[in-house]
Amino acid sequence: MNNNSHYGNLKMRLESRNRSLKEKLLGRHREAFEWAINNTRQLAAGAMGSVLLLSSPTINLLPSTEVVSANQQFVDVPDNLFVVSEVNQYLPSDVGKLLLSQEEKISEILSKYYGFDVRPEINGMRLEHTYGYIGAEQHLMRYPGDTMDGHFANPEDQAKFYSSGMAPGRGAFGYFARSKQEMTQKEIDREKYYIAVQTFLVPEYATHTRDYVEFFKYRKMLVFNPNTGRAVVVVIGDAGPAVWTKKHLGGSPEVMKHLQRVDGKAKGTVLYFFIDDPEDKIPLGPIEPTRNE
Repeated sequence: MNNNSHYGNLKMRLESRNRSLKEKLLGRHREAFEWAINNTRQLAAGAMGSVLLLSSPTINLLPSTEVVSANQQFVDVPDNLFVVSEVNQYLPSDVGKLLLSQEEKISEILSKYYGFDVRPEINGMRLEHTYGYIGAEQHLMRYPGDTMDGHFANPEDQAKFYSSGMAPGRGAFGYFARSKQEMTQKEIDREKYYIAVQTFLVPEYATHTRDYVEFFKYRKMLVFNPNTGRAVVVVIGDAGPAVWTKKHLGGSPEVMKHLQRVDGKAKGTVLYFFIDDPEDKIPLGPIEPTRNE
């Protein structure tokens, strides 16, 4: 067999395998690819084949550089696609409790991409779930007398989030500040980027309430959308939702907006892991992944 025939057969096999890989990866990560197309100028539909190839770096499809076409173009793949691809290797098909081995792998991946220590538990304390459905929460009163009319610093936020309304009472941990005059940017950000978690499901919560309240109050967490790679650093600011809702946590209007999660029938899943930040250096809000390899 001559060289031309050999490379012709090899090319056919590689093309067939590449098509199969594309179909599988696109089917599993469709939301992430749609995000990439809509948010990254460097990506175009014609370059998606290169994205698919690069997003699976452990698969060696080309045994020799001789087979690579001279006009093959590679693109700058958003890190969102890499972290989504890696995380989804360890997620079960059904939403529920993760195995300890799955949590360990996912925490390693998230720590690598976000540059800080992400854990399923700290000092032996943890939540019942680290992977589940998120529901929408209302705004919380930041101080006694707080109202929706004075809740937003700029008209743009008011237009986006005013309709979400405000919960009738305080959060599970009380007001964020004792008064409007004493409220700082730290308290503003805590309410803006808060989540409600099911603290009441922790097995020892009833018998060690004070210890768990001190641990959970404003504890930082990373909430990650496994379909798009969007993530936000938040604090635990409330308890809930009720078990009968079939949701595992709730997010403030700003958190839900950034994660591109909605409530109701279109509810979506998120991962939520603790952030070990004893010196309080990691700011709250949306965060982008970076590869630290």
